[in-house]
Amino acid sequence: MDMETKVEELLYEVRDEVGYITFNRPQARNALTFAMYDRLAAICAEVSETHSVKALVLTGAGEKAFAAGTDISQFRAFKTQQDALDYEANGNRVMGMLEACAVPTIAAIAGACTGGGAGIAACCDIRIATANARYGFPIARTLGNCLSMANYSRLYALLGPAKVKDIIFTARLIEAEEARSIGLFSEILPDAAALHARATELALKIASHAPLTLRATKEAVRRISQKMRIDEEKDLILMCYMSADFREGMEAFLNKREPVWQGK
Repeated sequence: MDMETKVEELLYEVRDEVGYITFNRPQARNALTFAMYDRLAAICAEVSETHSVKALVLTGAGEKAFAAGTDISQFRAFKTQQDALDYEANGNRVMGMLEACAVPTIAAIAGACTGGGAGIAACCDIRIATANARYGFPIARTLGNCLSMANYSRLYALLGPAKVKDIIFTARLIEAEEARSIGLFSEILPDAAALHARATELALKIASHAPLTLRATKEAVRRISQKMRIDEEKDLILMCYMSADFREGMEAFLNKREPVWQGK
């Protein structure tokens, strides 16, 4: 698959000073390729530099998923410790650029929002969702990998330590009503059509407000969150990504069977 085709898997358009990013792989539940992550980062950089866009809306094509994590088949190329470290470092770069994007960001979530998709949603300023939305990181039953410290920190700030351990340990997905009750989702809409209409309405309202106030508030919250973060993560990443369990989880997932964990 060439680069031009990969870029089309992430669509971007601007209407009325609002940018709309769509993860466009509905046949794969909008699972993210590495090229899609890079394109997302490039859009965030462009928006922050040009100031022509006043708000960003992120969503997934179709009604089944916002984004169902990273495309697992890409992990088959991992051979060395550096592959694992580079993957998480690039993820941190992309998530960091989204989090630091100069304009407010809205995640409009329909269906599954898992793994890397859940990480992206956590970086957005506001999350609204459909009634069928589900959020989580089911890695303890799928791949046997871990999150970066930056992603754990975001979840810690959003959900608190008990809820983070709850959803990671149980590998369950948070249903929409629970997500609203804990402040993860700010609104629940009945279906995808209502979701997209509300996302546009909300983005236009935000875009009409004083941009420096919005930017200062967003950056202040980001700086407070940054002070909570610890970058000591190399040992945790390598423990998981270099394990036999990670290989087993990846192959089991791709072959649609249950993994057999060994803890090594």
